Amino acid sequence: MDTPENSLHWAVDKWLAPSPAHPARVVQLCRSHLTGMRFVRIEAWHAGGSIAIIFFRHEDGTWNVFPPQVRRLSMSPARLAA
Repeated sequence: MDTPENSLHWAVDKWLAPSPAHPARVVQLCRSHLTGMRFVRIEAWHAGGSIAIIFFRHEDGTWNVFPPQVRRLSMSPARLAA
């Protein structure tokens, strides 16, 4: 379920603190063909120059600055008992 704290807008405000004088913009929007992982590169200008951060979409709907963990195959006792 999306809440304001899960939105990309909230994450950009938190990490880049854009303002009318220094707005943020989407530079790249991608989806991996192999994993389906979505990510967005956002850039903002500040007094010291530009800064760009890549935000990754997680399965729970949140946007984070770290990528989601890759799902790995695993075996469990329940699968072996079948």
